[in-house]
Amino acid sequence: MAAVLGAVLAGLLASSWFVDRNAVRQAVETQIRDATGLELVVTGKTEVSLFPSARVVLHGVALKGSADSDAPLSTDQLQARLSLFGLIAGHTRVTDVALHAPRIRVTVDKDGHSNWAPIVQTFARAVKPAAARDVWFSDVRISDGTLAYRNARNQANETVGGIDLAISLPSSSRSFSVRGQSTWHNEQLEGSFTIADFLAAVDGEKSGLKVKFSGAPLKLSFDGSMTNRSSLLLDGTLTADTNSLRGLTRWAGYELPGGNGFGPFSLKARANVVGNSVALTNVATSLDGNAAEGVLTFNGSTGQQTLQGTLAADTLDLTPYLGTIRLLAGAHEWNRQAFDLRALSETSLDIRLSAAKVTIGSSKLGRTAFGANVRNGTLALSIGEAQMLGGIARGSLSVSRIDDGANVKAQFGFTDVDLEAGGAELFDIRSLRGRGDLNLTLEAQGASAFALTQTLDGSVVLTAHDGALSGFNVEQLLRRLERRPLSGAGSFRSGSTPFDTLRIAVTINDGMAHADDIALDGPATRVTLTGDASIPSREYDLKGTAALKAAAGAPPEFQLPFVVQGPWDDPLILPDSDILIRRSTVTAPLLDSLRDHKARDAVKAVIERLSGKKPAPPAPAAPPAAEAPAAAPQAN
Repeated sequence: MAAVLGAVLAGLLASSWFVDRNAVRQAVETQIRDATGLELVVTGKTEVSLFPSARVVLHGVALKGSADSDAPLSTDQLQARLSLFGLIAGHTRVTDVALHAPRIRVTVDKDGHSNWAPIVQTFARAVKPAAARDVWFSDVRISDGTLAYRNARNQANETVGGIDLAISLPSSSRSFSVRGQSTWHNEQLEGSFTIADFLAAVDGEKSGLKVKFSGAPLKLSFDGSMTNRSSLLLDGTLTADTNSLRGLTRWAGYELPGGNGFGPFSLKARANVVGNSVALTNVATSLDGNAAEGVLTFNGSTGQQTLQGTLAADTLDLTPYLGTIRLLAGAHEWNRQAFDLRALSETSLDIRLSAAKVTIGSSKLGRTAFGANVRNGTLALSIGEAQMLGGIARGSLSVSRIDDGANVKAQFGFTDVDLEAGGAELFDIRSLRGRGDLNLTLEAQGASAFALTQTLDGSVVLTAHDGALSGFNVEQLLRRLERRPLSGAGSFRSGSTPFDTLRIAVTINDGMAHADDIALDGPATRVTLTGDASIPSREYDLKGTAALKAAAGAPPEFQLPFVVQGPWDDPLILPDSDILIRRSTVTAPLLDSLRDHKARDAVKAVIERLSGKKPAPPAPAAPPAAEAPAAAPQAN
């Protein structure tokens, strides 16, 4: 028995030397052409082996749509497995084909035409029921392939490597499927693609379509139908999810702004695809735990990606995105990090979003409706109406990309809002309590938040009622200084100053805010201010007058000029020392005496009165003189 097997193996090995290699190669070329409709060009040698399996290996192979066209697919080695008994009987029949390390070239010209379009058309014409043609193989394997993609319309250049695919051609069945894996941007991806009725799809009829794609960056699937007549039409259920939307876009070559947010993302919708346009209905999506429903459309036919949609949510938490738009780098200075606005020039966006409740940091907003529009490098945000800070907010914000950074325009109106919460959120000022209306119009240019403050122009008008200024008590301070003008050394940085009305009107020019009108009217005090405040350095330089209110019909009570200087969060308040000295019963005589040139006696008297000492007795030699009784020390 062993001798018989040995003789058979020897005969197989010997017979491979007598096989007509040219005839085998021509038979393989004919069957591949019959199965795919593609031209097979062989420029290298042909190897035929019958052991351990019958196969032919062709070197220097190219596949192309016609004899005159360029080859979009080439490989150094194509291996076709053959039917052993058919080969012995003189009939070369291919059972499957394998391409090792093929190079696949996909190009799109400026008019949007792909070099693979004629190949697909040729392949579609060649496909017909297996019984009508002499085709014995339906499986094609690709190992360690490389795909190079070049798009002249958008200057895209991508390379996908490590391609391992198993392709089932519609020879023994009507389906066409591709499954396998590849590597793109250092991530391994697995996927499958199945057309249920390939022949119907080629004829422009409806056919089932399933697509699955999975990897570390993204999981995506589509289950529906396709029709390919004048243009490709897809209709079915689309699902997608990723652990990090920021990581997904970075992997795809796009960088989202900021460093926070854009984490877990999921989407499920009914998808309708027509050419380069995608319409999503019955959308259920979630980003960073924020769930929303609505419709979305995507259009890439114009050369620029355009996303439009309307979404509604019960609750939105925008806290993760505060780092993206944070203006302050610390407690006392503006952020100097340069803006990155490249994404504004790469996409077009028009989204309408509404929510019943919105959370932004510590702020809680009620029903809110706003829109975001990105077009031609400009981001426009609009708030139709938002229940914000206990009141209503409306306004718009525009950010345009310019050569040296950003051009920012803002116009907002806040009606009957909580001033303490609003001051902390908008300006990092926590010394104002009450309710009021705030209207602001601002415009600036710069590469960072700090640069914006240096070019800031605009106006701010605040009218408030029934509130208080925390940090000092004006009435208490004035009454103490009224009684004891020189007691200012005591601490007054505590308490609060209540007011019935407060009005602040400020004009801003190149980062310097000028107080046109600042007036506080409280139950017992009245305060007015003028001066400037530097927005880049966040410092005050103001002058004002604080006055105690007199009873009806009574003369004006104590009035005290003062200055406010220093940082916004801890300003230095200095009363007018000249007024206090003049009001003091101790120092006022000194000033009067100086004017009468009696400085020596006046200073001596002041020292005695301040120290409480009696004057020294006169010298014995001096004539006796009447001594005025020493004045009792007076309270200062």
